[in-house]
Amino acid sequence: RKGPVVLHCPALRGPAVLRPRHLRPALLADHLAQLLRAQGVGVRLVPALAQEGSSEVLRQLRIDWPSGSGGSSLPEAVSALKAALGRAPCATACEQGPGTAALPEGVIGKVHLKSFVEQQGLVGYDPNLDVLLVTEGMLRSLAELQQVVQQCQVSDPVALPASCFPRGLGSCCSIVHVVNCEEEFQQQQLDLLWRILDPGAHTALQKHLVCGPVKVTNPSSPIGADQYFQLRKRQMYEASLMKYGELAQDEAWREVIDTLTAAAIRFEMLSTAHRSQITLDLENSSISTKGTKSGAFVMYNCARLATLFDSFQRAVEQGTYPPLPPVSELNFSCLREEGEWLLLFNYLLPFPEVLQQAAQLPTPSKGIRITANTETVCKFLIQLSMDFSSYYNRVHILGEPFPHLFDQMFARLRLLGAVRDVFHSALATLHLPPLSQI
Repeated sequence: RKGPVVLHCPALRGPAVLRPRHLRPALLADHLAQLLRAQGVGVRLVPALAQEGSSEVLRQLRIDWPSGSGGSSLPEAVSALKAALGRAPCATACEQGPGTAALPEGVIGKVHLKSFVEQQGLVGYDPNLDVLLVTEGMLRSLAELQQVVQQCQVSDPVALPASCFPRGLGSCCSIVHVVNCEEEFQQQQLDLLWRILDPGAHTALQKHLVCGPVKVTNPSSPIGADQYFQLRKRQMYEASLMKYGELAQDEAWREVIDTLTAAAIRFEMLSTAHRSQITLDLENSSISTKGTKSGAFVMYNCARLATLFDSFQRAVEQGTYPPLPPVSELNFSCLREEGEWLLLFNYLLPFPEVLQQAAQLPTPSKGIRITANTETVCKFLIQLSMDFSSYYNRVHILGEPFPHLFDQMFARLRLLGAVRDVFHSALATLHLPPLSQI
């Protein structure tokens, strides 16, 4: 059993306007948290959101992120870090007076990062790291991280400081900074500052999960995350209108469009390996309900399964078919279609391993960067949707109500029931609810 994990997303720490590049690490951290929890790992998310606008955008994308002010004990923790800064051997106080260069407002000390890295023999840090001007904001960020780590150790008795081994995850609370590449340098500075001010096993367990850049093509001006969501929502509505005709304007359909939009953005952001660049084409959108690489296509096939089982249940209630027998009474030798065995061996049986692989955070042999297989679930769902769709279009599941055909129909329904469960479990790691209509 591994100890708890703190996922820190600096992109959510106070930008005036959230942009698509901020959404990528936030979505990745949210997905990774769900994957780790599914494996029985305790997860804490940092920072707590303070801005209402950011909370609303994340809520629309079904990102379940904590909010709050950081607690009444935060000023006390900041004061303790200030005191540690005054005692640190590689730190110097910033004095301002006649003959000294003016320092930026709020700077309270200098820390010599380069000499600390050399003394400690640390590897993997940017060679350009040198002197850091320490601000109150930096100490506040570290104090919040420090408090969350302490709460992890209290709530998880396995993760006691005495059991921590600085070079291995063991059962100690580990910290993963999920950062976009633009923030990597600043986060390395904070990482080292924390090691200097709070030397201990937990600060030695900091790792960095770095996201590649998010390139936006054809923007008339820098686009905010809320504008990005509204643009994709409008495109999703137009694509659905083209496929289904005039849509009902009731609450249920609005919820469907919102879910499809969240799915489209999540798959757009998460189906690419986190290290690689993402290009968002906001004008010539590929969003549709049929594009086989899209989140909407995955949700569409999930809804087809819901419709299938609703139709079967209604037929049972009307007396057309008998109820579905228990698994022990079914004859699975009736499944002779290649597509049926493909679903079983390529998706149903390997699914637990897929989730486990996606949740792995391997400790690097050297350095501070780690990689994660966070694209695994999206790719799995896209491929499953393609193969299920091909099978479903080819095979008529609910046949004529003749007793000699029931064995095959029931075996197929049980198989597809298991496929439906896989869809639901995989979508849950993406914080996407299964759709019953589309």
